[in-house]
Amino acid sequence: MTLWSRLRFWLRAILGRAHMESEMDAELRFHIEAFAEDLVRSGVPRTEALRRARIEFGGIERAKEECREARGTNFTENAFQDLRHGARSLGGSPVFTIVATLSLALGIGANTAIFQLIDALRLRTIPVKEPSQLVTVQLADRTGWRGSQASVYPTLTNAIWEKLRDNQDIFSGALAWTSNNFDLTPGGEVRLAQGLFVSGDFFRVLGVRPLMGRVFTAADDGRGCGLPGAVVSYAFWQRELGGDPSPIGRKVTLNSHPTEIIGVTPPDFFGLEVGRSYDVAVPICSQAVLWSEGNWLDAGTVWWLNVMGRLKPGSTPEKANAQLAVISSGIFQATLPSNYPAENVKDYIKFKLAAVPAGSGVSWLRTQYSDSLSLLLGTAALVLLIACTNLANLMLARATTREHEFAVRLAIGAARGRLIRQLMTESILLALLGGAFGLFLAGILSHFLVASLGTQGDPLFLDLKPDWRVLTFTLGLAVLTCILFGLAPGLRASHISPSEAFRTTSRSVTASRNRFGFRQVLVVSQVALSLVLVVGALLFSSSLRNLLTVDTGFLPKGVLITDLDLFRRLTVPYAGRAAFKQDLLEKIRALPGVVSAGEVGILPLNGGSTDNRVWVEGANRASGLDSRFNWVSDGYFKAMAVALLAGRDFNDHDTVPSPKVAIVNQSFVRKLGIGVNPIGSTFRREATPSEPEQSFEIVGLVGDTKYSSLREEFGPIAYLCAAQDPKPSPFAQFVIRSAVPPSETVSSVRRLVAQASPLITLDFLPFEGTVLEGLIRERLLAKLSGFFGLLAALIAAVGLYGVMSYLVARRTNEFGIRMALGAQKRDILSLVLRSAALLLAPGLVLGAILSVAVAQAARAMLFGLKPTDTGVLVTAMAGLGFIALLASFLPARRATRVDPMVALRYE
Repeated sequence: MTLWSRLRFWLRAILGRAHMESEMDAELRFHIEAFAEDLVRSGVPRTEALRRARIEFGGIERAKEECREARGTNFTENAFQDLRHGARSLGGSPVFTIVATLSLALGIGANTAIFQLIDALRLRTIPVKEPSQLVTVQLADRTGWRGSQASVYPTLTNAIWEKLRDNQDIFSGALAWTSNNFDLTPGGEVRLAQGLFVSGDFFRVLGVRPLMGRVFTAADDGRGCGLPGAVVSYAFWQRELGGDPSPIGRKVTLNSHPTEIIGVTPPDFFGLEVGRSYDVAVPICSQAVLWSEGNWLDAGTVWWLNVMGRLKPGSTPEKANAQLAVISSGIFQATLPSNYPAENVKDYIKFKLAAVPAGSGVSWLRTQYSDSLSLLLGTAALVLLIACTNLANLMLARATTREHEFAVRLAIGAARGRLIRQLMTESILLALLGGAFGLFLAGILSHFLVASLGTQGDPLFLDLKPDWRVLTFTLGLAVLTCILFGLAPGLRASHISPSEAFRTTSRSVTASRNRFGFRQVLVVSQVALSLVLVVGALLFSSSLRNLLTVDTGFLPKGVLITDLDLFRRLTVPYAGRAAFKQDLLEKIRALPGVVSAGEVGILPLNGGSTDNRVWVEGANRASGLDSRFNWVSDGYFKAMAVALLAGRDFNDHDTVPSPKVAIVNQSFVRKLGIGVNPIGSTFRREATPSEPEQSFEIVGLVGDTKYSSLREEFGPIAYLCAAQDPKPSPFAQFVIRSAVPPSETVSSVRRLVAQASPLITLDFLPFEGTVLEGLIRERLLAKLSGFFGLLAALIAAVGLYGVMSYLVARRTNEFGIRMALGAQKRDILSLVLRSAALLLAPGLVLGAILSVAVAQAARAMLFGLKPTDTGVLVTAMAGLGFIALLASFLPARRATRVDPMVALRYE
């Protein structure tokens, strides 16, 4: 019989089961009747002949089973029977089914949600044609790198990009891009669109075709191109243009420049940066128009373009690297900036380009949160393991109540394998229910996680649609949990001795020390694993508390950050900009409730940084140190509540023509070895691409403050006078300390700025908000680990409650006898709680050992704590022990209410 014939016969047997059963009955009756007719013809009475025929033929049901086995449908029919029986059994125990399903749903949902983020960040490729062929082109070694970097990713200058684009035969195509926000409003409060500057071949190399209109070509990206148009994303088209069926030709305002829309990209293309979705793309050459100042097309020391190439068929990153090494020397010789510091010129000429696989795009989110998500996935896995352990305990307890049923079934001939299969079927149903609800919860939790990782001004975008990896992961978890909590009870139930089942009381069956001992092991395991999670929750919560209470050197509370874009006032010459900003600051300081206000170049704790080498005037340069710098105005230190320890603040006498001055912090003075009183001392700063080597006189000393993050130690900082900048930026960042509610200050400043110029755009943010945004990872870890720790503690308490309830029920007669002989209620209570403590103690000891070992892996994520912190460990053990003993108190209290006479009747 061919495979197709077998399959067709099997389908007919399954779908036409009733018909085939009737045919089988008729055929069996025919054979029995034929045999009986032969006996009748030999002289045997018909009744006797039928009896002999049935005896000779054997059991009819056995024959039917053999026929079904021959048809290959027996296993399928048994599976359907098991499913129906399992569904009825679970339906008859709704409380157990709900508790089991919720436990699994929480465990599977948490694991799946975190895996969804890991899948979106690390496993998926970007939605372009053949992403595996893409590579990022970057510097192989940054030794001697100087200048400014406008991206968190490895970048190149425009000059290097143009030279590579025009003189390479390594890739089948090359592209460049960088992220940039564009303001969509003509004035007032800022409304930003997430934008891209892209090379002309950007979309062609990626293989992205337009949904409507067209995309850029190489002809659109040439020097002096102006604004040839904008390509918008599908999401932007829907959100900002209302899904207009004819968006091509419509205008969108970008930094006050009306720009025509020439195309819309497909909905699945979000760009090359995982975690960020673009809204509007314009050619790189448009940067000269959109930024009237700071033209980066010819800036040889501004590293701002991400460069990628598509490998030719048959090529590899190794071959591309070899070819890049050959052409690198010519590229860097030809693009050497005239303002590159002389001491680093030799390093620039030696730079080499390298190709790195880029099929998964670029992502700061991936770098920032990859380890944290892996840790959370491990934490969620522990929660699931605890839930499975608890369910195994519940299943064992449930199987205990059915031991008489199982023993009877075994006694009348049921196979042990069939009994195990029946119990495993119930486990499969629970696992599937838990998996289905878990997948639903995962969708909610994953979106919550993405929202938690984003900030108000920079929302995240991640494609969280479940793909085959997520579905496979969820299905695998369901199968694994089924095995973990279903196999042990099935094996236990199948080894029941039928002789024990027929004793007069069921307690003699359940009294097996071996069986109860296994349940005790499960509870000990639950307590140990739960303690690991509780310790983790306390460590991360304490670490967050330490960060929030660490001495920063300034007072964030009551400070309002105001970002102003003076972009449209560029008709004001450089010489007048400082005066305009100072005049605006004076008016803000005069507002009701404002204590002080000042300008700052780099906002503390926002991650930005600039540093350079300094040394004492007249000393050897080698004796110097690397110091960080910031540009501030007068009033900044008062607004930030930074103590001025000696000297003076900046004042009106500090101007561009006057001698350069600086205010330094204590670490600067101490590490440079200036002396106790640094006022009047002079230090030199090495040359930068934009400024020559200069001398600065120290006119003030302030206390140490944090610079870019809360985790760093106090380091040397030199504050330079913003009014002495010969080319003031068209942007300003004011810090305003006010004694009135922030909403009043915002309204006052908004009115004041509108009077100064309606074209100025501005944005507000409480400084405390920026501090919290810098702690997103720590807050996420504290929040989720706390939730998982509490959940694990509750699950462990439920497990201990179940075991103690079983123990009380099993020892009811013993308690009755003790009380009949004079034992007091407190004696019984103490006896039960002592039994609970004997289960709790080894779990806590084992958990403490595991906690210390696991915490070592998270050492780098902790602040102000050690993985072996005694206080945290003791607190966790005490808290978990209290919850567990509280759960044990209820069955212990029930044991004290046993009536001795009722208990003795059990015997």
